[in-house]
Amino acid sequence: MTALIALVRKDLILFLSDRRRLLVSLVMPILIGAFFGYLTGGAGDKGTIDVALVMQDSSDVAAKIEAGLRADPSLHLASMTLPEAEAAVSKGKQGVAIVIPAGFGDAAGEALFGVADKPQVRLLYDPSQKAVLAMVKGMLTQQVMQVVSSEMFGGRRGAELADRGLRELDKRPDADAKALRDLLGSVKNYHVSLQDNGKAESAGLSMPFSTNDEPMKAGPAAEGYNGYAHSFAGMAVQFILFMGIDMGIGVLLAKRSGVWNRLLAAPVSLTTVLLARAASTALIAFGLMCAVFVVAVLGFGVHVASVAGFVCVVFAFAAMTAGFGLLIAAWGKTPEAARGISMVATLLMVMAGGAWMPSFMFPPWMQHVSLAMPTRWAVDGLDAVTWRGFGMEVAGPATLALLGFAVMFAALAMWKFRQEDQ
Repeated sequence: MTALIALVRKDLILFLSDRRRLLVSLVMPILIGAFFGYLTGGAGDKGTIDVALVMQDSSDVAAKIEAGLRADPSLHLASMTLPEAEAAVSKGKQGVAIVIPAGFGDAAGEALFGVADKPQVRLLYDPSQKAVLAMVKGMLTQQVMQVVSSEMFGGRRGAELADRGLRELDKRPDADAKALRDLLGSVKNYHVSLQDNGKAESAGLSMPFSTNDEPMKAGPAAEGYNGYAHSFAGMAVQFILFMGIDMGIGVLLAKRSGVWNRLLAAPVSLTTVLLARAASTALIAFGLMCAVFVVAVLGFGVHVASVAGFVCVVFAFAAMTAGFGLLIAAWGKTPEAARGISMVATLLMVMAGGAWMPSFMFPPWMQHVSLAMPTRWAVDGLDAVTWRGFGMEVAGPATLALLGFAVMFAALAMWKFRQEDQ
């Protein structure tokens, strides 16, 4: 036992004395986690969509459409000229640009009932932001429908546009023109009635429904999605695994230098040496994860719903990291080759395990495949005990899965080491 404690203490001192390794393992996940957490919505804050607006129409209708778009809390409009908007979108500085053409107000009013051709609004968009384009289209459609219909039914130009439409329909002898003529005649009469009664401002079509957005909170202590909680979990998992790789590479370097053989020549068993390496790696991983989440809680509003569940998941992940490091040490041929292969394997596990983006955003088939990754269980377990608000009922399965991976990695490593020792 004394030899085991001495070996663990030696590994801890070496790790803490290496400032570069400590920086990569502790500071980098905090910085990158904060960055990705901010990009994915932070602590539940609603973001806005940056949109460029090019107004080539000076009509009242266009002005009201602009006012409606600016009043939408989901949009942040920047007025630009057409060349400025084209340059901004092409360089990725703006996701979408709305171009309201000259004469749009009158043309949209005439086109509302199919009397004239529909005017076109140009939407310039960044090809990488098609989802933003769809959202902007919906908001623009709502504003145009409300403003144009209001103008047709009660605006100052409504009666004039109705008269113009009736004159155009008089030139068409077909049955459809007669039906439209009757409709526009009724609209004109309605418009006159509203003007006489002073109710013109209340006219117009509006959206026939409203929405009540209700975020579903799974656990009893859930506070809603927190981008920081997930990003800190994902980045900590990634960089702690990198630390595990370094621990495994350290064994390979010791073998190359002859230190490993001298260590085994001492009155210390192979099991004790490997157990000490695993214990020190697990202690460092556990400490790093706890330190990262202390910063997340104090500096970024992350809430740990279940301390017991958190400790269990972190402990199991630390054990899995130790087993992963031993696996690299056992099966690696040279430090250089082992580092390259293990880095690729780690990045694949991190990517497919939902550390970079939440696994619920994956296609269904990939969500099933990712369950074979220990990183998926680690990130989901940490998500469960933080923003999802669950306790041991969800942390338990994640803990058992991670411990299963830890045992499997350690067993394979021990088998390989014993084969080489014979």
